[in-house]
Amino acid sequence: MGDSAKRVLFVNSEIFPYLPESRMALIGRYLPQGVQERKKEIRSFMPRWGCINERKNQLHEVIRLSGMNIIVGDVDRPIVIKVASISAARLQVYFIDNEDFFKRKQLSYDESGKFFEDNAERAIFFARSVLETVKKLRWAPDVIHCHGWISHLLPAYLKKTYIDDPIFSSSKIVLSLYNEIAQESFPQNFAKDAVFGNLTEKDLPFLSNATGIELAKTGIQYSDGIILGSDSIDPKITDYCKELGLPVLPFDEAKIESGAYIDDYNSFYDQL
Repeated sequence: MGDSAKRVLFVNSEIFPYLPESRMALIGRYLPQGVQERKKEIRSFMPRWGCINERKNQLHEVIRLSGMNIIVGDVDRPIVIKVASISAARLQVYFIDNEDFFKRKQLSYDESGKFFEDNAERAIFFARSVLETVKKLRWAPDVIHCHGWISHLLPAYLKKTYIDDPIFSSSKIVLSLYNEIAQESFPQNFAKDAVFGNLTEKDLPFLSNATGIELAKTGIQYSDGIILGSDSIDPKITDYCKELGLPVLPFDEAKIESGAYIDDYNSFYDQL
C-alpha cells in the first residue's frame, strides 16, 4: 500500500471512557486520535454494551443509519446505530445496538462468570452490522483494524462477501490479538449461522467445535497483517500467523505504556 493509507476504520470491543480502563479500551481511545493527528481520516465502531450510560455519554440515535435488519440464526434482528463524541480528541464513536444482544450490563460473561451462550450470534451481528453501516456512510476505508473477539468474523465477511463492493474493494485488514477468551467454547452451529452471501461453511473450517482460539484463527485466516496486543497469546494462535506468513508487529509493552506504539501501528498500515 506504500504511503496510500488515508482512511482507517477501527472496529473495537472496548473504548475508554465508555468502558473502564483496560489495555484494549485505552488503545481503542488513543490509537484513533493518534492516527488522526498523523493526518489520516478515521472512523471508530464498538458495541453499545448495556453498561454504557447513554445520558452521561450523550449517545443519540442516527436515524438515517438505523433501520436495517440482519438475519442471525433465522431471526430478523434490527440494527440501531448511535453516536457519541469524545470532544477532547475531536473523535466520533459509532455504536452498534440491538435490544437482544447488547441490552445486558455485562460484556462477554454473565454475573456468575459464564460465557454467554449467544456470543457467536453477537459476533455475527456485530461484524455484519459494522460493514453494512460503513456502506451506508459511503466511506471507503483503506485499512480496517479489528480489536477484540467480537470483531474476529469481520475479516471473513470482508474478504468473501463484501470484497467486490466498491466501498471495500481496496481495504486491507489488520487484526490485533489480545489475551482473551482462548478456551471459551462456541456452539456447534457457529459456522452455519455465520454463512452469508459468498461466505460458506467451507470457508470457516475452524468454527466447528470452536473455542476462542479457533475464532481468532478464523480472523487471522482472512487478515492482511497481525498486531500482537498482549505478551501471552496462545502459541496455537501465533504459530498460525507464522504458518500463513503474515506480517506480524510484535508486542512491545514499553511502547504501549509510552504511546510510541501509535507510530509503529501507523507505519504498519502504510506497509500493507
